[in-house]
Amino acid sequence: MKYFKLPDLGEGLQEAEIVEWHISQGDTVAVDQIIVSVETAKAIVDVPSPQAGVIAALFGAEGDIIHTNEPLVEYVGEDNADSGTVVGVIVEATAKATEETSNRKTSQRANQGAEVDQFIIGSAQGGTHNRSFSTPAIRALAKRLNVDINSLKGTGQHQLVTIGDVERAHQVTQDFGEEKPLKGVRRVMAKAMIKAQEVVKVTIFDDADIHKWYGNQHSVKTDPTMRLIRAIGVACNVEPQLNAWFDGDNLSIRTIDNVDLGIAVDTEDGLFVPVLRDINNRSDTNLKQGFDALREAVKSRKIPPKEMMGATITLSNFGTIAGKYGNPVVVPPTVSILGAGTIHDQVVPYQGDITIHPVMPLSFSFDHRAVTGGEAARFLKAVMDDLEKKQEQV
Repeated sequence: MKYFKLPDLGEGLQEAEIVEWHISQGDTVAVDQIIVSVETAKAIVDVPSPQAGVIAALFGAEGDIIHTNEPLVEYVGEDNADSGTVVGVIVEATAKATEETSNRKTSQRANQGAEVDQFIIGSAQGGTHNRSFSTPAIRALAKRLNVDINSLKGTGQHQLVTIGDVERAHQVTQDFGEEKPLKGVRRVMAKAMIKAQEVVKVTIFDDADIHKWYGNQHSVKTDPTMRLIRAIGVACNVEPQLNAWFDGDNLSIRTIDNVDLGIAVDTEDGLFVPVLRDINNRSDTNLKQGFDALREAVKSRKIPPKEMMGATITLSNFGTIAGKYGNPVVVPPTVSILGAGTIHDQVVPYQGDITIHPVMPLSFSFDHRAVTGGEAARFLKAVMDDLEKKQEQV
């Protein structure tokens, strides 16, 4: 028997969610035949078979989380020559080795304490890597009440799970229904937000009067998103410190020459942030084509993982949906994000008179550990100055 483990999909990705199996147990597969589609880093990746053979078993169901180098499929076949490919490694397994592993695990379980057992959560089912402690009686109660004890944080001494913990979890389920673990795009987003908690975030707000190119009565001649992209590029030249990565552990900052702009794209599946590369060294036409291609790739869920990574600054144009001002979240290692609200008519003073102009609200968040208030304010002013200019169609 041979086991094919989930390959390293690149870019430091350590896990993937099984989206769809293209084979079943007992099927005969050929080399490079697509056997499974997985989702990782917000992209769908098709995984080919590294060898020909008969599928003896599949490890994991659709929706399960599987980690790099965990078994994906088991083969039974005559083609044993190929022991590894560019997509993964085939691992030989014998019945004796499997039995020894099983016996070792059984022995380890038997040696655990009689009163307090330690459970390590984490499997192909997509759990976390937290630890849960409980007594056999509490586990029995949790089983009777259909409560997943591994999902609980104990409130007892040494974080021991108590009767009250189990009963509260049971009551919450009775009152509000079962909770569902986040998967796919939303799971990746949640992890990013957890990481963002380390940021010392400050947000400043202002409005850009865009009547010179947006026109009255919203006679739009220019794509607002493209104008925002160009304005961010200009502002990064004025204040390069905002186009940077900050290492909070080592208290070091890396100012980056190329402006690789992450642009938030809302979908039914969750938030995607594809990266538009080197925006200051591309023509307006090329930028528009590149951004349209990224949006189409996100829509089809075929965007490569590398196109979702490496942003140096971020844009969230939430105003295309609703909202004037926001509080955009800075996700490390980047240090800033610009949010653009809904363009709306507003009474403004203009050339000694009172008139109505279209205004774009702006919300600029920055990591105050790496950026000063002055730098952030000058960056926002540069964005506004560029947005308020009359330019050719973008």
